[in-house]
Amino acid sequence: MNPQPPRAAAEVGATDRFPEQAQFVSLRVSEVSALLVRPPEPRAMLAFAHGAGAGIEQPFMSDMAQRLAGRGIASFRYHFPYMEARALSGRRRPPDRPAVLVETVRAAVAKAAALADGLPLLAGGKSMGGRMTSTAAAETPLPGVRGLVFFGFPLHAPGRPERAAERAAHLSAVTVPMLFLQGTRDALARWELIEGTCAALGPLATLQRLEGADHSFRVLKRSARTNEEVAEEVAASVAAWADRLVRGE
Repeated sequence: MNPQPPRAAAEVGATDRFPEQAQFVSLRVSEVSALLVRPPEPRAMLAFAHGAGAGIEQPFMSDMAQRLAGRGIASFRYHFPYMEARALSGRRRPPDRPAVLVETVRAAVAKAAALADGLPLLAGGKSMGGRMTSTAAAETPLPGVRGLVFFGFPLHAPGRPERAAERAAHLSAVTVPMLFLQGTRDALARWELIEGTCAALGPLATLQRLEGADHSFRVLKRSARTNEEVAEEVAASVAAWADRLVRGE
């Protein structure tokens, strides 16, 4: 199938061309909300986790789901339990313990696999969501997942680059290809450190350099390009990488 053409910024939205279908992910003690975006003829499915500070309806998440759908990638966005509680109560809560986050990743990937109906399955997420996905995959491979996608891997806390090696250590235990989408101004992944991390991972790691972008994939007003162009580059990079992965390249 030929990829659908990129959509203009005015077309992007949660309810326009590719409607969002409400879903749930069942955990041992509760359920969390999820949103499925599935274009008419998808080529792959992405289990898509949110970052630490914002949930599945955050503008980046909904916008990227639409952009990916426009390029043939279905997505299944899901809440972690602490974000589900925040959405229901309106009160901020800290992230769950890593064990709970990892359990949620596994349950969400299983649900995405069921909804994928045989499509090649990817998993990943924005910032913390990507890191928890890789943590889960490093502990025990995620069934059916062909590759991991990191929308800004948080290699270290702002101003704490000395923690990079510790944050990256588990990645060597991941056994599937990984796509790192990283801005050169990312305060959570100093460029030379993320570049070195990916080099150490060898052929399993692909690093996409987003020139001038920060951790939220935003560029400065004086930049030679726009936030819209960066978002399109991110979506196009995911789709192209997924296609190569499916072809076995």
